[in-house]
Amino acid sequence: MKNRKLLMIPGPVEFTPEVLAAMGLPTTSHVAPNFIDVFGQALERLKEVFLFPDSQPFVVAGSGTLAMDMAAANLIEPGDRALVVSTGYFGNRFAAILERYGAEVVRLDPPALGDAPAPEAVEAALRAGPCKLMTVTHVDTSTAVLADVPTLAALGQQYGALVVVDGVCSVGGEELRPQEWGVDLVLTASQKALGVPPGLAILVAGPRALEAFRKRKTPVGNYYADWTHWLPIMEAYQARRAAYFGTPPVNLIWALNVSLGQILEEGMEARFARHRHLSDAFKAAMEAIGLAQVPVNRRQAAHTLTAPYYPEGIDARLLGLIGQAGVIVAGGLHPAIRDRHFRVGHMGAVTPSDILTTVGAIEWALARSGHRFEVGAGLAAAARVLAT
Repeated sequence: MKNRKLLMIPGPVEFTPEVLAAMGLPTTSHVAPNFIDVFGQALERLKEVFLFPDSQPFVVAGSGTLAMDMAAANLIEPGDRALVVSTGYFGNRFAAILERYGAEVVRLDPPALGDAPAPEAVEAALRAGPCKLMTVTHVDTSTAVLADVPTLAALGQQYGALVVVDGVCSVGGEELRPQEWGVDLVLTASQKALGVPPGLAILVAGPRALEAFRKRKTPVGNYYADWTHWLPIMEAYQARRAAYFGTPPVNLIWALNVSLGQILEEGMEARFARHRHLSDAFKAAMEAIGLAQVPVNRRQAAHTLTAPYYPEGIDARLLGLIGQAGVIVAGGLHPAIRDRHFRVGHMGAVTPSDILTTVGAIEWALARSGHRFEVGAGLAAAARVLAT
């Protein structure tokens, strides 16, 4: 009997053997020639993976929250007006971070949980007063809602706001074209669709974001996050020169470079299509066994995770049963529905067999919990989609 369970939460995710092998390499000096080359290559590859060739990547030891903090700290000055387009818990977190740096925050909430603010409401908020920046959570992990970044980015550009996209649960899985769509900064973390263990805060900043940083009238209010320190480091490694501000997480950056190489080998178009296909299969399975989902419609549902509601009479004890069947899924996160839903991640190196295994575990757990449904209907629905 094997002891290892399949990890199907919205991050950390399952990692490829090559990425895990890179984590286990003997740790080199951060100024060793081979590491300098790897770090420089990883920074160059990030521009390709983000589809943002005219950007400056930043890779810093930390979490996705640090990436949000770095964006706010470097782009906001006290008194700046910021619009937060929120679809859940992490949109609200961005508002709190911006306020910490003195921003006058306008938070635009959706008309209902599982929905997104209408473009007309976003335009009205932008028109109401000049905004220094607008934040959009591409996929909010608490609700699995997918934001319409192209439409929102166009509005931000129209009204002169820097467009900042929280791509923590999207980059490397969801279609995202920052340069083409007019996004000024995208941030993410290593442990989700980029397929690297937790520990890296990653940002790519476009020309307008860098220009706004350089035109600041006040010092950045966070010492560790200040691009004044980090920009010369990133530029040096890209030029294959050693530089130091804080010790980089050497093995994580080795692993990042390996994963970015695998992502580019797959190809971004193929990767977007694979995530859509696997998501469609899993969501079809949930619908077939009678589980409603948090997003109000499929058009606004993420492809990197699914957030099903528990059926009537079933609660979070279901997660333990799913675990007994060999799969780990995540509980609810959004405070309003924390006890009413669970979350399943399907991003990064996930395969069709992972989808089928997870659906089978959920069906087994539901049957053991007394939920009445046609056992096997979810597996059949997923298999039909996967076969296309």
